[in-house]
Amino acid sequence: MSFESLLTLRERLRRREISAEELTRYYLERIERLDPRLRAYITVTPDQALSAAREADRRLAAGEDLPLLGLPVAIKDNICTRGIRTTCASKILENFVPPYDATVVERLKAAGAVLLGKTNLDEFAMGSSTENSTFFPTRNPWDLERVPGGSSGGSAAAVAADLCAASLGSDTGGSIRQPASFCGVVGFKPTYGRVSRYGLVAFASSLDQIGPLTRTVADAALVLQVIGGPDERDSTSWPEPQPDYLEALKAPVEGMKLGLVREAFGEGLSEEVRSVVEEAFRALKDLGCELREVSLPHMEYALAAYYIIAPAEASSNLARYDGVKYGFRAEGRDLLEMYKKTRSEGFGPEVKRRIMLGTYALSAGYYEAFYRKASQVRTLIRRDFEVAFREVDLLLLPASPTPAFRLGEKTDDPLQMYLSDIYTIPVNLAGLPGLSLPVGLAEGKLPVGLQVIGPQLADDRVLALAHHLERALALELKPPLE
Repeated sequence: MSFESLLTLRERLRRREISAEELTRYYLERIERLDPRLRAYITVTPDQALSAAREADRRLAAGEDLPLLGLPVAIKDNICTRGIRTTCASKILENFVPPYDATVVERLKAAGAVLLGKTNLDEFAMGSSTENSTFFPTRNPWDLERVPGGSSGGSAAAVAADLCAASLGSDTGGSIRQPASFCGVVGFKPTYGRVSRYGLVAFASSLDQIGPLTRTVADAALVLQVIGGPDERDSTSWPEPQPDYLEALKAPVEGMKLGLVREAFGEGLSEEVRSVVEEAFRALKDLGCELREVSLPHMEYALAAYYIIAPAEASSNLARYDGVKYGFRAEGRDLLEMYKKTRSEGFGPEVKRRIMLGTYALSAGYYEAFYRKASQVRTLIRRDFEVAFREVDLLLLPASPTPAFRLGEKTDDPLQMYLSDIYTIPVNLAGLPGLSLPVGLAEGKLPVGLQVIGPQLADDRVLALAHHLERALALELKPPLE
């Protein structure tokens, strides 16, 4: 069972070589033994998991055939789970228990998945290292002195350390792909609208997207098949049915035109990352792909535009946490003081920073200068991608300019922390699909991810290329944590 892919485990369950209860106990034992050092989980649900596993075994014995029947998964703790607390790693929601499941959780349960628990994140998904969690930082299973990335650091670390068979994260500016790169797993951000956001606690609604973190590309395709598709409860979800992602993996990639994004290979890219991704490029050439350089001329403005747009949307979305309806409440002499104390004590420093930035950008007299201009830059970035995709089928660039950095290394310098997402943010601004695939180890010890980006709704094409490259590289990445 150790470090096996979701699809392999599914076949073993179907052949009755292992039981769902045995598999669930395996993961729960590893969580109990390893997670006190790793801290990937905020909440573990052993009783519910074992009950669901026994039910899965009953259904397997009866011959039922569901896509994820009996397979244990983890959920990022900003995705609502009925009867299980959903904290967003924030004091303000520390004891919040949702009365409903997010659409993706409903679909996982309907597919037979076993929920192990909720994973750690940067508070309200605002961060790049999972150090902004109110509760504790998560550590990287490849080196416990380094960060796992963020904000889906708990989800990525849990998959990398084999504390679940797969997990869900959310990606607003790289929060699936960057931690996937740091932890040596596959992380896929689908096209905006491919996966319902109903039940995802909102950070920046025009940017947020739920996606899978898995051991292989085929596993990501399987999870996406389950959680994706139209949802009438999310007005931004695509109404068209999704393709068969597992079947799409078989599509040939020979002759595919791939664009190397010029702006991602200049200043700021570490040499160890450059060396590893260039090896991957050689493998792609051997697969018969044609590689050429392309430009995204407005990419250099993506970070600045993002840190106007995302905080502005966060300022609006987080206004609901006032201590009145639910969540943490601090007592005050009157209503205004209660609001102030609740938000002062309930939110952490990074969340406060972004709320203040966003509120300022939306305030009278500054809206035109900041938010409107950032929205115009967003349009230019989207057009850059459209132009590039007239020349090539997919784009390639690193998922992160460096391997995982040390805990505490960037906490005192927010700008350096924000730069960790410089290669992932443009994808969210344009609403495109992007995948981080582990392609090697920097200096033999830390994972490096290559990012594959496709046009809108070309999720199947992104998965196909990543699948073929994964098979060509044939890496067996297993962190030293035991």
